[in-house]
Amino acid sequence: MSTGPRPTDVNSFTKKDIRVVMMSCIVGTTVEWYDFFLYGMAAGLVFNKLYFPNDDPLIGTILAFASFAVGFVARPIGGLVFGHIGDRVGRKKTLVTTMMIMGIATFLIGVIPTHATIGFAAPLLLVTCRIAQGVAVGGEWGGAVLMAVEYASKGKRGLYGSFPQIGLAVGLVLGTGVFALLGAVMSDDSFLTWGWRVAFMLSAVLVGVGLFIRLKVMETPAFAKLEKAEARAVIPAMELVKDRQSRRNILLGMGARWAEGVAFNLWAVFIITYATTSLAVRQGTILTAVMVGAVIMVGVIPLMGRLSDRFDRRRMYALGVIALGVLTYPALLLIGTGNPVLIFATIGIVLGVVYPVVYAPEASLFAELFPTWIRYSGISVVYQISGIVASGMTPLILSFLLRESDGHLGSIMVYVLAVTVISAVSAILIRRRDMFTDDGEDDRHVERSRQESIGP
Repeated sequence: MSTGPRPTDVNSFTKKDIRVVMMSCIVGTTVEWYDFFLYGMAAGLVFNKLYFPNDDPLIGTILAFASFAVGFVARPIGGLVFGHIGDRVGRKKTLVTTMMIMGIATFLIGVIPTHATIGFAAPLLLVTCRIAQGVAVGGEWGGAVLMAVEYASKGKRGLYGSFPQIGLAVGLVLGTGVFALLGAVMSDDSFLTWGWRVAFMLSAVLVGVGLFIRLKVMETPAFAKLEKAEARAVIPAMELVKDRQSRRNILLGMGARWAEGVAFNLWAVFIITYATTSLAVRQGTILTAVMVGAVIMVGVIPLMGRLSDRFDRRRMYALGVIALGVLTYPALLLIGTGNPVLIFATIGIVLGVVYPVVYAPEASLFAELFPTWIRYSGISVVYQISGIVASGMTPLILSFLLRESDGHLGSIMVYVLAVTVISAVSAILIRRRDMFTDDGEDDRHVERSRQESIGP
């Protein structure tokens, strides 16, 4: 598929072609999220001890989660840089580059000496690699989503857009699975000394597989149409700022995204440290529970993506946000019992079933906020800038609130419910008339660009 003319109509591709595209999206995002999540898990289990040692274990954890948040601060940079490249040069080339950056950065994390060995240079090198991870993911997510959405036939954007979202669940399964397996087959000392490094070094293998599949994929029909007509935006970010409708959609998209980021990082990142340090739950138990929730998520995401094609995506998203907010307190209480059965059931339901109600339609919902010629930049700005607070700061904020309230959940719930209201209202305020649910507006843009190039 990498040679020959590039069709501008999705109907020109065979089912086999489409399967390769979807597989490249799933595998690519799996690799990216596996690498990114490893850091989140290691921050609360390893890095707080080896790279940010402190007499107060909670302070060490907060410092480690602060370095975790740095990756999210770097993501908007990657989103803007690769969003520009993706809107100007194409989706495929961008995705190959981001995968290579992520793979190299993750492998290097696995070989960085500890604070005890090289002192301050250890956390400095760790944070540098984390920044590279953030830049890579910042460019990856938007491109993978658009690769899927822009290949979708009429009425299937929600389903196709949910496929790259599966990569988050699979990456989480692999990350928690590898950590749980390594922790089970070796002593705590061996795992802390060198075992955790194996998980990061395995990234090189996953990147090789991902690149092999991704290089077989052709550019999306929607971008090929713009390229053929020479209708690409000169500076996509400027087009976003100039257009009033796009500015409104950016703000509402970021508001809607907030609750999704908080929910995922609460139930897939923070919960691991909270359960092991505050509730004395065995590390293997909570890691396995998160892994089970992620496995359930793999099957539920495409189902919810398909439902978003049948029902209003905006309303479905808002209802999912509300459900996540309402369930947070009783779910945390159930996990606080320490009962493994209740822990598995709770995380399985919240992370595996309820969270996909929000996460599955998110890709197509945000993609439809912008026309093709500025879509990569637009979706990256929405997802990555909001991710600084919505995702990156969540473990840090929740850890701080827990510490300041002496372990009580009240302050955490106030934060979660406030975010729930903001996100639900933002999703509801997105207007259908401001969404690009078909290619009509894109076709008009192509025609305007063609006329401008011809002149009067």
